[in-house]
Amino acid sequence: MTQLRTRQSSALDQFFRITERGSTLGREVRGGITTFVAMSYIVLLNPLILGASADITGAKLTIAEITTATALAAGVMTVLMGLVGNAPLALAAGLGVNGVVAFQMAPTMTWAQAFGLVVLEGLCIVVMAVSGVRERIINAIPAPLKIAITVGIGLYIALVGLVSAGFVTRTPDAAGSTVPVRMGVDGHLSGWPIVVFCLGLLLMIVLLARGVPGAVLISIVVATVVAIAVNSLFTVKGWGLVTPSLPSSVVGSPDFGLFGRIDLFGGFVSAGVIAATIFLFTLVLSGFFDAMGTITSVADEAGLSHDGRVEGMGKILMVDGAGAIAGGVTGSAPNTVFLESAAGVGEGARTGLASVVTGGLFLVALLFTPLATVVPAQAAAPALVVIGGLMMTQIRRIPWQDTDFTIPVFLTVAIIPFTYSITNGIGAGLVSYVVLRICKGRWPGWLMTGLALMFAVYFGVDLISGH
Repeated sequence: MTQLRTRQSSALDQFFRITERGSTLGREVRGGITTFVAMSYIVLLNPLILGASADITGAKLTIAEITTATALAAGVMTVLMGLVGNAPLALAAGLGVNGVVAFQMAPTMTWAQAFGLVVLEGLCIVVMAVSGVRERIINAIPAPLKIAITVGIGLYIALVGLVSAGFVTRTPDAAGSTVPVRMGVDGHLSGWPIVVFCLGLLLMIVLLARGVPGAVLISIVVATVVAIAVNSLFTVKGWGLVTPSLPSSVVGSPDFGLFGRIDLFGGFVSAGVIAATIFLFTLVLSGFFDAMGTITSVADEAGLSHDGRVEGMGKILMVDGAGAIAGGVTGSAPNTVFLESAAGVGEGARTGLASVVTGGLFLVALLFTPLATVVPAQAAAPALVVIGGLMMTQIRRIPWQDTDFTIPVFLTVAIIPFTYSITNGIGAGLVSYVVLRICKGRWPGWLMTGLALMFAVYFGVDLISGH
């Protein structure tokens, strides 16, 4: 028996190159568990985002089927990253880009058509990774505009969280109204749901500041327990889509109702060719750049980056692109590499074995989907606010003193949350940047000019259709 375990350990060591990378079996397992704890909140949070919107027919997705899809895609793709990419990188439904699917795409097409565009996004990323086009686009778009997109999405996610919790509400259209949004229902905060949200937000902030592993998940669980207790002791209204109460059972059968429900090209009919193309471009752009930044930073921390090049980058990018495809097929939104993978690296993870462990835990989570149906928006929304804040920290890297970028960056950052549209923000930033460069006698390049013209047509069509 001892010899068998030794041979198995040796086989794992050789396959994942554990010793070669200065790690141990124990560190890889511990790192994999840590990464799962740090990012498992997505199993609770993704249903909150996708479940909050309806498609063009008015259909909504159920919490159970989104939870199953989220855990399934994350589990399969993270295991695949470990086996193919041999990197301690975990994948799951991307925050920000899932908001594009829920709040921008779904209202203009059916869910099947929206997930079909997600599959097309993944195919585009895979093709670009193989052909080298990915690097050309990355080099064409200036870094400040890429950062601005991340910052704008951060503000957008935070606003979605505040609205979901009821902390911010829309002012009813009426004469004399001076603001489009307000705090609480009538300009004041009231009710137990808001108390739960505030407690969860404060707890999450404190735990993150103290560097507690799994801070986001811990806060969501604690806030949910408080919500269940409050709801059982008092008559509470205003929870929203989910009223917190104990489930009849903790373990349940996964709901694979969304699996395979895709319509690849129907979105071009429902939303229109130009709008659907812009949606596809937005998905590609968001997943494209977020993944590149995350992969580079985590790989560098893990010691897998040499002379500015990440070891096995080609395979890693292929799996990342396949993650978007899996997100569409399962109905969980595009899957991409999570920055929380750094938590596992901090615990010593250096190889794909850690990812196999993380993915395995996500697959086990498929059996506990009933737990997701008891989490109210007020318990999960703090994660959106906090993650949005963390994404905002990138703003320090923007060269505000450069007049080529000052206004384009501002428009990108401001218009994304103000219009509830990532597409609008990216378009405004690119168009204004290209116009500025041309007016200053500096050619922005054919690729940037082409992208700007595409967005100009998009805005122009909306303008013309309004008359």
